[in-house]
Amino acid sequence: MQRWRGLEDIPQDWGRSVVTIGSYDGVHRGHQLIIGRAVERARELGVPSVVVTFDPHPSEVVRPGSHPPLLAPHHRRAELMAALGVDAVLILPFTTEFSQLSPADFIVKVLVDKLHALAVIEGPNFRFGHRAAGNVGFLTELGGTYDYTVEVIDLYVTGDAGGGQPFSSTLTRRLIAEGEVAGAAEILGRPHRVEGIVVRGAQRGRALGFPTANVETLPHTAIPADGVYAGWLEADGESMPAAVSVGTNPQFGGTERTVEAYAIDRVGLDLYGLHVAVDFLAYVRGMLKFDTVDDLLVAMAGDVKRCAELIAAHDRDR
Repeated sequence: MQRWRGLEDIPQDWGRSVVTIGSYDGVHRGHQLIIGRAVERARELGVPSVVVTFDPHPSEVVRPGSHPPLLAPHHRRAELMAALGVDAVLILPFTTEFSQLSPADFIVKVLVDKLHALAVIEGPNFRFGHRAAGNVGFLTELGGTYDYTVEVIDLYVTGDAGGGQPFSSTLTRRLIAEGEVAGAAEILGRPHRVEGIVVRGAQRGRALGFPTANVETLPHTAIPADGVYAGWLEADGESMPAAVSVGTNPQFGGTERTVEAYAIDRVGLDLYGLHVAVDFLAYVRGMLKFDTVDDLLVAMAGDVKRCAELIAAHDRDR
């Protein structure tokens, strides 16, 4: 899959294509319907499929300080889109100048002049251009002028997550913030993932017999509520069952919020400096302060046992 950053990265000889545009944070199951249809339509027409997305999130430019917690960084979204069969991803730097493009100028500069759109696939609430003035009606209207068609896909999948609310990035962020990682996984179609570099912490886990990878998470990452979770630690191409702690470590008077993963029954791991990922399967308990360190050790042993059971049960179900 080709990856471009900015309109200038698009090959000059790029031909017609099928395009879909959106933030697509998380590439959740609703997004997958739209992107999957774009890939399908591109194959029907014999042209490449292109996903157009933005960096930073448009809200950060339009309303500074309002950047939402991110469900997936751009490289992860690209991996997920590649798995859906997308041929190219275009990341457009979302600047103040870009935000002021009129809907008509956006269509001409992006869809017509650069991507030579033959078809555009979008959800019903797609908005674009200055002050989000453009909609699918306007997009369709200009398709007659610029020789592209528009197909609108209903992306509103529902399930148990959020009490049956339509799946969305907003709902997913809320569930993650509440520690409802199982519900978030239902929406995403996979466990929520947090990534970053393993850094040296206080090393208390090592002293207590549970050495953890202290993950310095990427900016704006959507991090689950404080607590203990079952999941996996992905490092060096290996997926290891893990007990994951999120919080400030109140037992030792900590103030900085961290994500720490203990690879269950693994000895001698040296992950310092590596980029790793933590996948969250299930919530186990909240973050507590115990009367003694011995009480903490008993709880940690129970946490690891419970995490191992949850992971084993999930593996049997897959």
